[in-house]
Amino acid sequence: MSARKEESQDRAIVRIAAHLPDLIVYGDFSPERPSVKYFDGVLMFVDISGFTAMTEKFSTAMYMDRGAEQLVEILNHYISAIVEKVLIFGGDILKFAGDALLALWKVERRQLKNIITVVIKCSLEIHRLFETQESEEGLDIRVKIGLAAGHISMLVFGDETHSYFLVIGQAVDDVRFAQNMAHMNDVILSPNCWQLCDRSMIEIERIPDQRAVKVNFLKPPATFNFDEFFTKCMSFMDYYPSGRHHKLLRLACMLESDPELESYLQKYVMESILKQIDDKQLRGYLSELRPVTIVFVNLMFKDQDKTEDIGQAIQDACVHITSVLKIFRGQINKVFMFDKGCSFLCVFGFPGEKVPEEITHALESAVDIFDYCSQVHKIETVSIGVASGIVFCGIVGHSVRHEYTVIGQKVNIAARMMMYYPGIVTCDSVTYNGSNLPAYFFKELPKKNMKGVADPGPVYQCLGLNEKVMFGMAYLICNRNEGYPLLGRDKEIKYFMCTMKEFLMYNCSRVLMYEGLAGYGKSQILMELQYLAQGENHRIIAIALTKISFHQNFYTIQILMANVLGLDTCKHYKERQTKLQSKVSTLLGETFYCLLNDIFHVQFPISREVSRMTNFRKQNQLEALFMKILEQTVKEERIIFIIDEAQFVDSASWAFMEKLIRTVPIFIIMSLSPFFDMPCAAANAILKNRNTTYVTLGAVQPKDIRNKICLDLSVSSIPKELDTYLVEGSCGIPFYCEELLKNLDHHKVLVFHPIESEEKTNLNWNNMFKNFTKPSEELHLFTFNKEEEIKEVCKLASGVRLKNLSPPASLKEISLVRLDSMSLSHQMLVRCAAIIGQTFTTELLFEILPCWNMKMMIKALATLVESNVFDCFRNGKELRMALKHHSTSFEVHYRSLSLKPSEVMAHGEEEELRELESEVIECHIIRFCMPMMQKTAYELWLKDQKIAMHLKCARFLEENAHKCDHCRSGDFIPYHHFTVDIRLNTLDLDTIKKMAKTYGIQTEEEIIFSKAEIPKKSKIYPDVLSSGEMKEKILGFFDIIITKMRTSEEDIIPLESCQCEEILEIVILPLAHHFMALGENNKALYYFLEIASAYLFLGDNYMAYVYLNEGERLLKILKKEKSWNQTFESATFYSLKGQVCFNMGQMELAKKMLRKALKLLNQVFPYNLISLFLKTHVEKNRKVHSVNQQAQGSSPPGKKRLAQLYRQTVCFSLLWRIYSLNYFFHYKYYGDLAATMQVNTALETQDDFQIIKAYLDYSLYHQLAGYEGMWFKYEVMAMEQIFNLPLKGQGIEIVAYVADTLGHIKLMMGHLDLAIDLGSRAHKMWALLRNPNRHYLVLCRLSKSLFLKSSYKQLIQVLGWLWDLSVAEDHIFSKAFFYFVCLDIMLYLGFYYRTFEECLDFICQNEDNRILKFQSGILLGLYSSVAIWYARLQEWKKFQIYFNRAKNLVPRRTPTALYCEGISRYMEGQVLYLQKQIEEQSENAQDSAVELLKNLESLVAQNTTGPVFYPRLYHLMAYVCILMGDGQNCDLFLNTAMGLSETQGNVLEKCWLTISKEWWYSSSESSEDQWLQTVFNLPSWEKILSGSVNMLDLRKNKFLMRVNILDNPF
Repeated sequence: MSARKEESQDRAIVRIAAHLPDLIVYGDFSPERPSVKYFDGVLMFVDISGFTAMTEKFSTAMYMDRGAEQLVEILNHYISAIVEKVLIFGGDILKFAGDALLALWKVERRQLKNIITVVIKCSLEIHRLFETQESEEGLDIRVKIGLAAGHISMLVFGDETHSYFLVIGQAVDDVRFAQNMAHMNDVILSPNCWQLCDRSMIEIERIPDQRAVKVNFLKPPATFNFDEFFTKCMSFMDYYPSGRHHKLLRLACMLESDPELESYLQKYVMESILKQIDDKQLRGYLSELRPVTIVFVNLMFKDQDKTEDIGQAIQDACVHITSVLKIFRGQINKVFMFDKGCSFLCVFGFPGEKVPEEITHALESAVDIFDYCSQVHKIETVSIGVASGIVFCGIVGHSVRHEYTVIGQKVNIAARMMMYYPGIVTCDSVTYNGSNLPAYFFKELPKKNMKGVADPGPVYQCLGLNEKVMFGMAYLICNRNEGYPLLGRDKEIKYFMCTMKEFLMYNCSRVLMYEGLAGYGKSQILMELQYLAQGENHRIIAIALTKISFHQNFYTIQILMANVLGLDTCKHYKERQTKLQSKVSTLLGETFYCLLNDIFHVQFPISREVSRMTNFRKQNQLEALFMKILEQTVKEERIIFIIDEAQFVDSASWAFMEKLIRTVPIFIIMSLSPFFDMPCAAANAILKNRNTTYVTLGAVQPKDIRNKICLDLSVSSIPKELDTYLVEGSCGIPFYCEELLKNLDHHKVLVFHPIESEEKTNLNWNNMFKNFTKPSEELHLFTFNKEEEIKEVCKLASGVRLKNLSPPASLKEISLVRLDSMSLSHQMLVRCAAIIGQTFTTELLFEILPCWNMKMMIKALATLVESNVFDCFRNGKELRMALKHHSTSFEVHYRSLSLKPSEVMAHGEEEELRELESEVIECHIIRFCMPMMQKTAYELWLKDQKIAMHLKCARFLEENAHKCDHCRSGDFIPYHHFTVDIRLNTLDLDTIKKMAKTYGIQTEEEIIFSKAEIPKKSKIYPDVLSSGEMKEKILGFFDIIITKMRTSEEDIIPLESCQCEEILEIVILPLAHHFMALGENNKALYYFLEIASAYLFLGDNYMAYVYLNEGERLLKILKKEKSWNQTFESATFYSLKGQVCFNMGQMELAKKMLRKALKLLNQVFPYNLISLFLKTHVEKNRKVHSVNQQAQGSSPPGKKRLAQLYRQTVCFSLLWRIYSLNYFFHYKYYGDLAATMQVNTALETQDDFQIIKAYLDYSLYHQLAGYEGMWFKYEVMAMEQIFNLPLKGQGIEIVAYVADTLGHIKLMMGHLDLAIDLGSRAHKMWALLRNPNRHYLVLCRLSKSLFLKSSYKQLIQVLGWLWDLSVAEDHIFSKAFFYFVCLDIMLYLGFYYRTFEECLDFICQNEDNRILKFQSGILLGLYSSVAIWYARLQEWKKFQIYFNRAKNLVPRRTPTALYCEGISRYMEGQVLYLQKQIEEQSENAQDSAVELLKNLESLVAQNTTGPVFYPRLYHLMAYVCILMGDGQNCDLFLNTAMGLSETQGNVLEKCWLTISKEWWYSSSESSEDQWLQTVFNLPSWEKILSGSVNMLDLRKNKFLMRVNILDNPF
């Protein structure tokens, strides 16, 4: 039975019947229109309060997660309860009118008495439903009920396709009157109802001065059985479910298919609803908060008129209203009798029906309807109210009886304006502002207090679209602001200037057209051009057209000629007449003056000759006259005619302009939106004219949007998050940016603070990343001259999530117009894609699309890509590159591209679509072109639907939420998923085994087998080997590995490079957001931690910080939940925080975080010396024990334990580096303990990579600390460990890692030859392993070793590889390092590989890049190198700029080679500045010198500064000493530096030291300015390679550090 019931409810006829009352469903099929029927019955009118306020609350919600879904849930919770009660008691719901409903009990007159009792009982039951309920939104929902009984008429009217019905009569008036008298929770009986009811059954309360009564309760006699009474009453109801259908609420649920009845019923249902029924969409699909325009039409009739009399008038009005609305896709939603009048609720912008310029269409329709209905017989008064804004559009009611309706404040405002301003067309301020109609089409009306509307704002009367146009009202609308530059349109302005120059020079007509979509700033461009075009001997006429201009014949030329003749300033027609006579007296006979009457609104007497002329001849005469006037005018002054919105030029004006440009030299500048239809022949001719230039405007560049934001907000900088939100959200369209800013301001998202200096700020986790974006230099130069200096910065209010903000109504409307122009299937695809996010994969989209095949999806995607809804990309790299390279802001066409023959276009489009389909098949990633489209489409889903879709996405994505296959598919946080139960999908045994293998977890058999293979003691490196033999053996081993990698037939080299970044962006990031949307906070936290770890893996500290903050928010929520207890997640969170702090050089904060993490991981790190020494003793013993255990081969720890151990090793690895930075003696003990604990923990993991990494770290720690002996042992142990590794997969990578790390250690320690040997082998291995993240690092280090060795050819070769890798991978850090080395080559090697200008340009363009900005060392080095360059050139102002930028980065002390490199360059800059101070005999020069020497000495003393940097630091110390006149210490430092350079093989420093020694102690002064003379003629590498420059001559290009020999330098 239930299956049959479900089947019947799915039938189209049943779904249609659910929208209609039984009165229509079971009525007759009379084709007559209008037709009237009469019957008796009881009417119930239920009014529910509170919904309008609730709708308003939801429509202004800030975030996307609040909207239609909650509203429809609450609405239908209450309304369906009322509907259910009415149906149970035998009622028929006639109409839903917003938040009210009208029900009917249709019976014979003799049964009215008993039925009234049933209806009263029903009313009291409805009240009981609401006595204790309060909505979840805190709104008190209460009802008022009015009852009436008696004669009722039903009027059916409409046309061939649409039918409507009304119930009319005294009973209808009475029921509204009764409901209006009711207070909350009242039931009021109309006088007639009180007369007809069984008074003995009802306890009432009299209402003073009224015949109506209030019901208190029913008072049946003691013997009364209501059930029997009710059953008897229902037997009189024709369609009350009984017998086998007694369990049904409504008999119409069981309707059988009947094509004739279905066709008849369809006429009563809106087309958009029928589309959804045909498409079998859920009824919730149509429920949404939506910007629409409401047109409320009220027709008032005389009191005495009967139904028959007014029926024809309503029919005529309805037919006309339907025809008018159809043109602009408006729809009649409801028709009902309203206070003795008939009201039509018309709506523009229903789902699927949104069109551009909706408000203008609505006003045009309103005026048309008003004009027509005012003439209809029997209609006394026509009143129309028009309001625009967000309302709830949706299906309201019960599953068996519901209707599509609109609810909201704007519906109320339109209704109230209609009633309070009778006899006119009125509109609200939103409609007025959004109409794009001139102000003179409206008249502001006096305010009135309207019931139920607190503040409607200004109310306007729409005077009509056919009024006479007054002169002087068509000027450009926007104003030019002197203090506000036109941003991002320099090329467009430049193009105008060239065209203007040609026009003035050659005296030949020119037409310049700027085409662009709405919001691109066309009017602003024209305003700027009007200002720039000003000059002597030429007149500028600038006008702005509107939509109505198109319908007014010759309007554009009328305005042009009025301006030329000076009529636009005349206040009266007589003044215009006098001026016209003086202007045309020599050109036109007096008898023909009257030709000017209509066009210029003057009143010359009409002559007989003119009265006999045809209209065609009149037009020709007029045009001839205008041409003569213009020919005469251009002899005296040039005319520049500027037309804004030129798509509204009428065809007659186009025709005249086409002749004009052929006859008279005139410069016409137009801005226009793309033509909707093909332009007229004359417009075509102008577009094709050889003197016409057609410029297509594009989006402005991100830097210009940024400048605009800073200007609009009057701030010096904005947060990067806000910058990204506005740049991406605006898509380079200025109007979009303005609307987004208004929306943010409305929701109080933006907070303004005075600028704080870097020194004053106390650094903590929350303000560590001051990621602010500043306007570009050109804007800075513009604002520099302003009187008021900008002293504020913009920040975001606390807790704001920009990604989740709901789009502004204006942008939502634009997106809805585009969505509604699509087919239903395309809409569904866009909506499904919106759930996934702004970027998605075709695989995931296919997974969640309901009942689609791949061919359908590809075809739909191709169409949507063609229409610029989506962009498609082959892979993540292509997407990232596309996002960085922005499209051009304009294109110039000398022939319009839009004028190809339609057949050619159609054929071309088909070909293009086929090509696109092929491209989409190849593409893997799709992205929304406009974020606002994605957000708008996302908001259309209802809550339950969203959850179901997010769940689908999460299930699909979690299968791939791990590292790429190249990186062996593990978690970014090792063994993370073993510690937390987060999977949605259940795991089978095979999957578990597969996952175990990816982590290298062995089965018991494999462990036993592998134990047998491990030799008890390695004989690889006997103790008797010398260091030279050891070196050869190690290098030989790596060579064997490389040969095996190249020649082995086994699958040991991966087929593709690392794809982790792509997986992060298209799998893990969306997955975290899906879990957030699902409310699964623990799962979302898991993935936010994975994301943070992945970004650290990719070197992006800022994004790691961003997602750790997301994780912190969730941690706070989860900690409040008693059920949640995840110590490991908290420990991971703090350890990742520690990593970020470490990378940012915030060592104290990093130490604090890492200690916290270790404590949570049950590994307390000592805080005082006593516990330190105790812990050291324990760990030394543990190390011995661990080594022995490893030799014996104990069983590996469990997965959860492994996860903990891996986290611990990360913490210890960072801690020993942090302690190495400090000078206090006891810190070295803490460092030693951390390094020991890293080794012990790594040994416990029994993981080869962790053990080897710990050994090498331990070795590096001891080498940097200056401990002899110990480091060598651990390097050997690391080598012995790799010898036993299998040469595939991770084994090969570990070998490459060892070669790479050993090369790095040797470089740090100054063993340059060995560093080069190891580095070159590591480079070969990483290249073969296709691991760009490791490959670029080894190339960076190798280039530094070769640089110090002055191995020019090898250095340039390595730099070439580094450049190719950085371009192929679009890797910003390797590019930055490349330019860093290029600057070094210029500064120290005496030639250039890339010019200084190119290096500087790279820095300026990328200094705000988040990876470089928050990567300690690289920007410090780049800024310092540029500062050194300017210091050498004695350009101290420029030096100061870059030196200060470097100075801000110095506090980020990180124990890395890159920071040491950067700080040594910074110190060199300081030394050069000291030389300047001494030369100028500055007062504080001595203090600066002492402090500088102290800083240099402390750098050398610091454990983390590798010996490779000592020669340069000692060289600088020697220079400071000689500048101070301390020759003894200068000699000491020079000799130390020279000795170190000899030992290390540092050819570069040795050569420079030799030159310095000669120069400082030489009496010769001839070569003092040699570097200054040669710097601008530095040879290029190409010249050196070709032999044009001798290598030995490069020594002459070395910079000589000048010494001022003064009697007393201080």
